Amino acid sequence: MSTHIFFDLDGTLTDSKPGIIRSVEHALNFFHMHVPSEQLIPFIGPPLRDSFAPFFDNDAARVDLAIQKYREYYNVKGIFENSLYDGIADLLRELQGQGRRLCVATSKPEPFARRILEHFRINGFFSLVAGAELHGARNNKTDVLRYACAQWGIEDMRSCLMVGDRKYDVQGAHAVGMACAGVLYGYGSREELAEARADYLCATVPDLRRLLLGEL
Repeated sequence: MSTHIFFDLDGTLTDSKPGIIRSVEHALNFFHMHVPSEQLIPFIGPPLRDSFAPFFDNDAARVDLAIQKYREYYNVKGIFENSLYDGIADLLRELQGQGRRLCVATSKPEPFARRILEHFRINGFFSLVAGAELHGARNNKTDVLRYACAQWGIEDMRSCLMVGDRKYDVQGAHAVGMACAGVLYGYGSREELAEARADYLCATVPDLRRLLLGEL
């Protein structure tokens, strides 16, 4: 049984697609770029810099401006164009009741993650929130997980499990030596998570509950 569980945020705890897509569209519109919304779904998960870079031929100045424009919309509206997946709050409550230590480990900037958790009133379930730095080097899942484990003083990863919906969650977990459960109700496909070698696959929140509560 995993005593320390690390949850991704977007696509795992919350359905954040509307706010993220509209924020990306706001940024691209500034540059007079119009891309079908379905082609913007890959923005959900990885660091913004990595997602914007191909649109601007890796021009750092334009990528920085795109991120600025993204946050211009996201910070006011997009952050709350979001919803909690059914059953997540109850699952977190059960895990906390069992004495598990829960952490949010996200590539989203940490201040935004905290605001979202408070908005949905699930912040009390987590003893640690680890996210990307707004203006620092910690901006990918591997670095976030290393930071989180250091905060908790964890050295033996056998007690840990990452839960996420994208290959970045699996890759980050494996990079630090922990297992990862991939959830299929988020934004990553079964093929993506299988290719990344997720240790478990959960199609629904009830499936995740059975895994985490030891019913599988």
